[in-house]
Amino acid sequence: MRLTRYLREECIKLRLETRSPTEEEWEEAREVSAHAVERLRARTKEAVLGELADLFATSDRIGNRNRLLTDLINRERKATTGIGGALAIPHVRTAQAKEFIIAVALAPDGVEFGAIDGEPVRVFVAMVAPPYDDRTYLQVYPRIGELFAEDWMLDALLSAEAPGEVIRLLANV
Repeated sequence: MRLTRYLREECIKLRLETRSPTEEEWEEAREVSAHAVERLRARTKEAVLGELADLFATSDRIGNRNRLLTDLINRERKATTGIGGALAIPHVRTAQAKEFIIAVALAPDGVEFGAIDGEPVRVFVAMVAPPYDDRTYLQVYPRIGELFAEDWMLDALLSAEAPGEVIRLLANV
């Protein structure tokens, strides 16, 4: 299965604008309450998901961008999609998806995303699918995980200088 079949250059962002909170911001939140820390974490996560929704919206395969963002946020609230090893795979089946699509966003410095290993996420491979498209969704998800089992893949993606390089890297695996 070729993942690049579902990925287009306009759905690749080489450098996320969202940044992790500074140590000072974390400290200020800790001084307020545990709830303030969670709000700060959620705000960061929602900013990343917003950038991913923007990427999906550049394609002609998404309906309403804001509803898609809401669906991504609601999915993320159920359980983190930060699977560890600097990788997150935000995903949702939604009526906003006209067909299965993948977006890739890179954060070379890492972003706090609540990954299960507690480490910042540097690569986001997001997937959206129509509610009825279980087959593709369930085939692609484990394939993405397999790609990142290769030690060199993370560094190769993070050093990409153009969206086409990302596509070539994923196509050659």
